Amino acid sequence: MSLMGSFWVGVSGLQSSNNALNTTAHNMSNLDTVGYTRQQVSQGTRSYTTLAKGRPNWQQIGLGVNYTLTRQERDLFLDKRYRRESGRNAFYDVSAEALEEIEYILGEGQGGGSIVGHEFSESIDELWKAVQELSKDPTSAVNQNLFVTRSYEFVTKASAVYTSLGQYQDNLNEEIIGDVNKINSYAEQIEQLNRKIVAIESGKEHANDLRDRRNYLLDELSKMANITFSEDITGYMSVRLEDVDLVKGGLVNTIDLYTDSKTGFYTPYWRMLAKASYDEDGKRVVTEEGIEGAKVFDLTRTVSSDLNTDIGSLKSMLLARGDHRATYRELQDINADGQYEAGWYNRNISQSVIMNVEAEFDQLVHSIVTKINDIIAWEADRVDPDNEIGYLRDENGDPYQLFQKLNEYDDWTVSNLTINQELRQNPALLKFRLDEHSEDNPAMEKLKEAFEERIYTLNPNVQTPLCFNDYYTNLVGQVANSGSVMRGVQETQTVATDALMNAREQVVGVSSDEELANMIKFQNAYNASSRYINVVDEMLEHILNTLGS
Repeated sequence: MSLMGSFWVGVSGLQSSNNALNTTAHNMSNLDTVGYTRQQVSQGTRSYTTLAKGRPNWQQIGLGVNYTLTRQERDLFLDKRYRRESGRNAFYDVSAEALEEIEYILGEGQGGGSIVGHEFSESIDELWKAVQELSKDPTSAVNQNLFVTRSYEFVTKASAVYTSLGQYQDNLNEEIIGDVNKINSYAEQIEQLNRKIVAIESGKEHANDLRDRRNYLLDELSKMANITFSEDITGYMSVRLEDVDLVKGGLVNTIDLYTDSKTGFYTPYWRMLAKASYDEDGKRVVTEEGIEGAKVFDLTRTVSSDLNTDIGSLKSMLLARGDHRATYRELQDINADGQYEAGWYNRNISQSVIMNVEAEFDQLVHSIVTKINDIIAWEADRVDPDNEIGYLRDENGDPYQLFQKLNEYDDWTVSNLTINQELRQNPALLKFRLDEHSEDNPAMEKLKEAFEERIYTLNPNVQTPLCFNDYYTNLVGQVANSGSVMRGVQETQTVATDALMNAREQVVGVSSDEELANMIKFQNAYNASSRYINVVDEMLEHILNTLGS
């Protein structure tokens, strides 16, 4: 090679080292940038000039180094695993948080729990004490007043707890709107980035910063739902969410929300898959039947890591919230229409932590109020079957009901209960006196037995018989145990997710120590190329000035 040609070898070294230094500086400047992926200059040898072909080797002269591209350092396998596990971690985060909130509402959470939960727990104890005091002297006006007052407090506190559970459902319902809006927004941004990346990379440039943003959006999207993704040769990224195309072929499949007219609860559905009609004003109308085959999530499937049905915060919120306010009837497999349906509880209630607690709590309150009412009616019919003396009966001749329905056509549920105002104003109407000198001890025995008999179970899957006094304690204990298990699962999942994140960061993350070492390496390479050019220049000058004279 001529000395003039040798300059190109040095220049190629200067250019490649300069590019590498700029890339290293770019990495260092983005050390704390969220979603940034470490970049690396890829270098290769330039083509050789062949002087002669012979044995044992060809005589060739190298033409220096060649800059090929600035590539992102990513591992697709780690990306997929991390996104899958981060979605699973988000699922159990929401589940654990829901159980903690329910523990708090029931009065047993961290920091001592809510006031309404404590007060309800105390109201059961106080009602039991009032029954015991009444049994000692059922004719005492003080004891009768205490019994009615404690019954009123019981209903009031029960309503407060049930209302709090419903309010938490409403809060989750609002959070669902936020997650759906984020998914739609991220999908739109990914589609816009796809177009820009394809346009830029159709030439010789590489849209690394745009790819960083797209990868960040995929990371965030994976936390809310189960996603899969693939990139074609043009750089276009297709995304599937819950096995349905979200971003593909230049289109975004938007998720809409159907609002239940009775509960106000939202159900996410695929807009393109739903059956819709239009009213006179041209407004799109979707019915519950129209979204049946377009729902984003199938919440009846068993939650399992093997089936990948435990991924995403949005699904976890939907499961925790449920689709209505649950009542005791659903523990007996009575569906929302009031009809018996085998397996209703296990399919529709058991997987929702809030609905399960609502149903069990409602069963406790329902059992207590109906039992007390039944005992009063039983005693009235036993002592005065023909209503000759009006014993424990109202002015219409009907047995007194200490507890009454707000709506006569609905069932005996927490949300439909009140205290008998006539008895509250005049508790002495429950005189429990058979004659002038005889106390109604049979009624008292019945009342005490009602609180002590072990004939109740929390739900169809729990066979431990409980009495009123133990029911609420076991209900709270069940939630606490489930919360402890869920927190254990969540902590284990967090460890697994963090391990994958750290492994991925070793690939995509910027290490200041490594980049500084690279900077010194490329600087030395730059200096070496510069010295090489100086040597060639001195040789050329020597030839021209000394040998050429």
